[in-house]
Amino acid sequence: MKSNISKLWKTEDWLAVWIGFIVIAIGCVAVLTGAFDFSAAKFSTWHLWENVAEKKSLLAQLNGVFWVKLLRTFLVLGVLFTLGVKLQGGKIKEYVPAFLALFVLAVIVRLISAEFTLNRYLEWAFWALIVGLLISNTVGVPKWLRPAIRTEFYIKTGLVIMGFSVLFSNIAKFGLYGLGIAWIVTPIVILFMWWFGTKVLKIGNKPLVITLAAATSVCGTSAAIATGAASGAKKNDLGIAISISIIFTILMMVFEPMIIKATGMSQLMGGALIGGTVDSTGAVVLAGNALGAEAEQAAVLVKSIQNILIGFIAFFVALFFATRVDRTEGKKVGAGEIWTRFPKFIIGFFVASLVASFLIQPLAGSDSVKAINGVLDQYKNWCFVLAFTSIGLDTNFREIGKQMQGGKVLWLYIIGQLFNIALTFFAVWLLLSGVLFEVPVLDLFK
Repeated sequence: MKSNISKLWKTEDWLAVWIGFIVIAIGCVAVLTGAFDFSAAKFSTWHLWENVAEKKSLLAQLNGVFWVKLLRTFLVLGVLFTLGVKLQGGKIKEYVPAFLALFVLAVIVRLISAEFTLNRYLEWAFWALIVGLLISNTVGVPKWLRPAIRTEFYIKTGLVIMGFSVLFSNIAKFGLYGLGIAWIVTPIVILFMWWFGTKVLKIGNKPLVITLAAATSVCGTSAAIATGAASGAKKNDLGIAISISIIFTILMMVFEPMIIKATGMSQLMGGALIGGTVDSTGAVVLAGNALGAEAEQAAVLVKSIQNILIGFIAFFVALFFATRVDRTEGKKVGAGEIWTRFPKFIIGFFVASLVASFLIQPLAGSDSVKAINGVLDQYKNWCFVLAFTSIGLDTNFREIGKQMQGGKVLWLYIIGQLFNIALTFFAVWLLLSGVLFEVPVLDLFK
């Protein structure tokens, strides 16, 4: 009993929950009371030499307010993560200087990704991965920096914070249309990719197969981390799943809107198709925006509804791997084993979502929730930047090559994504074309 209780403040999953809750709680108090500013630092889109499209130049942003926010961001995350590492048995003397260096790299990533031209096409997640990969595959990662490379810790915390933005009211806004596109298609795609990967391609690394399937069908990195934790995937498995997902997300973000326009598909249908097939939420926004305001809203709603599935999928993957994949012959798997495998930070994700949906929103209103998410979103992004940079630092191209298993993993993603696009298009046409069901009125998207 004492051992189980101690896990609540000594294991990475639970510590990610508490850190996420602390950030959410402070953000809520700051916004609802207006007593203090808790906003994190953020680079606006900038151009080095002149203002472009009314965007601020870089030098104009580097004022006193920005430096205060940057210091606040560093202190909040630095103190919380250092405490978390200490409780896990890590050495503060080693972690603090390493975290400082990692945070500097994160600042460089966000600076690069906010540049006017680069910002139009690629998200910060891509640049975080690139910066980390360049270091790890050229000069190498110094030994003193490694204590700060804690990919799962950062992204689990970010996911708990992200939970506050996943509102169940989105289901009501888009109703059965969104559920049909996001909740029916997604499990089918996962099952198809599992069958294709294990039976047709005969990939022996089953945690990698299910992790890549979740990344393809749900929301890329977030789903990959949650599913990877539930299936016992290794760091290399996560690295390759996330790398493939990011590369193809960039391609789909650019080319999918072009193809949709060429086919003459309506904004409503095109946006829903993007929301159900493009992995990253940020990329969904950009791709939807390329089609128009209505498409952007439809894309965001479908993706938001799809994001709610993260916790459910993680639970069923943990259950499936405990009872089927990793089961020892003759040994009965009890609830304790399933609970051990289940990623506990998903509980934090759900609780945050429930609090925002059924407590803060009814009491304080949608505008307050939006304002709180405006603050929390940047802390979530900083956690994700730290995580993506860590992935790059911890990834070696040679290791990725070995994990590809002769190109099978790449084929798994390509075939799975094509199946995902085809099935999502069918669901979108069935629900939103007006052939069988009434098309949702535009007021839904205002």
